Amino acid sequence: MSDVLEKIKLLTEPLLEGTDMFIVHIKIKPTNNIKLYLDADAGLSISKSAEVNRKLYKLIEAEAMFPEGDFSLEVSSPGVDEPLMSGRQYVKNIGRTVLITPAEGKDILGVLKEVQEDKLLLEVKAGKKKETTLVEVPMADIKKTVVQIIF
Repeated sequence: MSDVLEKIKLLTEPLLEGTDMFIVHIKIKPTNNIKLYLDADAGLSISKSAEVNRKLYKLIEAEAMFPEGDFSLEVSSPGVDEPLMSGRQYVKNIGRTVLITPAEGKDILGVLKEVQEDKLLLEVKAGKKKETTLVEVPMADIKKTVVQIIF
């Protein structure tokens, strides 16, 4: 199945060239249901998703990747509760509140201030007076990061 994933990635990348869209994740279910999760620096609209879906569907058919012809394709953005999966997603979310679950230790809630190759900088309010401090979180120590929806 990993060959099919790689082929879909290779078919998708040229469709995204010159846009602000990028691949977050690709999943294929045993029923040949392909789920392509995209994101975009300026947000992923339904029309952008639909356009990629139409073009990619035709490319998959032309490649005859599924000889029986039985496959489905869904192109969407990850849900708001999905963890961030790429550096580009982290950059896109600078200034937003995130909840980081480290590999070990307690969760960290803070405002994402800076993204570096090997670490994140978070503004965290702590203590009784809710004093703001900057906390460095090494990327290698992160189990998952989820953007928090604040109303």
